[in-house]
Amino acid sequence: MSIDKQDVQKIAHLARLALTEEDADQYQHSLSSVLTLVEQMQSVNTEGVEPLSNPLEMTQRLREDKVTEGNRRDEFLANAPQTEAGLFLVPQVIE
Repeated sequence: MSIDKQDVQKIAHLARLALTEEDADQYQHSLSSVLTLVEQMQSVNTEGVEPLSNPLEMTQRLREDKVTEGNRRDEFLANAPQTEAGLFLVPQVIE
């Protein structure tokens, strides 16, 4: 699977990135390579293969699940420029 220059420019626009023509060519090649690798990986037969959480088959040491710090929400909200109902208010980013 490959991606064309128009797709790269559309992705850059959605991500609010400014790309030069040279950058767009480079990203087109890089993204096409990544998509080709993903396509190759999807073609591998994985039926009967158990998923791994750790390739070394080791048991992960976990800490005890207990609260170590109290609720400081009001302190944090006091530093915010705008809050409402215990939430931070931020400017709208997506139109």
